[in-house]
Amino acid sequence: MNILFMCVANSARSQMAEGLAKKIFGTAVNVESAGSQPKNVNPFATAAMKEIGIDLSNHYSKSYDELKPSFIVQLDYVITLCAEEVCPSMVTQKAQKVHWPLPDPAGKQGSDEEQLSRFRETRDSIASRISDFAREKGIAITGWVPQ
Repeated sequence: MNILFMCVANSARSQMAEGLAKKIFGTAVNVESAGSQPKNVNPFATAAMKEIGIDLSNHYSKSYDELKPSFIVQLDYVITLCAEEVCPSMVTQKAQKVHWPLPDPAGKQGSDEEQLSRFRETRDSIASRISDFAREKGIAITGWVPQ
């Protein structure tokens, strides 16, 4: 099974979703993330994920065009994570589209602790949605399960 997580910048929500899904599904599911306007991976996303033992330090923001054609051809699900901005769309006939509207945790200013708190909330929401999605679709959870 192939799952693609998408948001605009591929810097926070979709990156966290990719890291979480890889940890939760293990090797049972192929997971990637991409954005319509890739930026840099947000350091608060990296920090929030590091707190739960998921390392995003080697991740980089990428566009849909950078994904392997073999992955795209066999895509089963495209999960978009945008809320207030226009979500990227892609043309694929096979993949089912799922939308999880989550506010961009990087969309507001504040102290480092306030910003990190928003990223933690987003991370936990994504983890919960991935676990629910797995149960709903009958996907085996072979790795770490969020508390």
